[in-house]
Amino acid sequence: MGAWDQDGYGVRVDWGPAGARRLAPHVACLVVVDVLSFTTAVSVATDAGTTVYPYAWRDETAAAYADAVGAQLAVGRGAASARSPWSLSPAALRAAPVTPRLVLPSPNGSAIAAAASGDPAVAVVAGCLRNAAAVGRWLTASGYGTADRPVAVVPAGERWPDGSLRPALEDLLGAGAIVEALNAAHLSPEAVAARAAADAAPDLAATLRDCASGRELIAYGFPDDVDIAAERDASDVVPVLAGGGFSPA
Repeated sequence: MGAWDQDGYGVRVDWGPAGARRLAPHVACLVVVDVLSFTTAVSVATDAGTTVYPYAWRDETAAAYADAVGAQLAVGRGAASARSPWSLSPAALRAAPVTPRLVLPSPNGSAIAAAASGDPAVAVVAGCLRNAAAVGRWLTASGYGTADRPVAVVPAGERWPDGSLRPALEDLLGAGAIVEALNAAHLSPEAVAARAAADAAPDLAATLRDCASGRELIAYGFPDDVDIAAERDASDVVPVLAGGGFSPA
């Protein structure tokens, strides 16, 4: 059904892997937004010069994939150690030794990147609050965000225990900040709503700490990850997927 594709708009927004699969065939560029924490982790790692390879599953196949691409494998957030200091935690990545290549499993952000990476004609970008302005400038300079070269901004969301999508406020805010930075004229209603949500949350740090996902991470002992995710426009690096890995544009 064409209505779901948001046809005719230069900037489109939809949720999760299903939204990415729906929009990817109809756009020239897709921006993955997973603020807590996949795309924030990608932002921190690429700032340091690491190429990040997304992988959808944290199982035995992830280790095999890391070996195949000659990369270190990020472990679970709570499993980081001196031997394996790389994880989905942006704070852990910031403190860890810089590695040239890193496989970063994530069932949300990585799954969306995988859903969009099948067509080499579609550029895939990792966006978050840390690089929202930089991503918007790059998209504009690259000619994306028009009716001829539309862009999809996809907030990843989280998962309920039954596996269904949980729309996550932090990802809506990240998507809205990128839409705002694009300064494009042809926004779908979904994109307009995302931009309005970002405009309505001027204190991002407080909002992230008190939203459901932020409270969850803080309760698990990772308050620094929430603080790093709230570093609005701290990075000028735009991670673009090429050859299976995110590296600076």
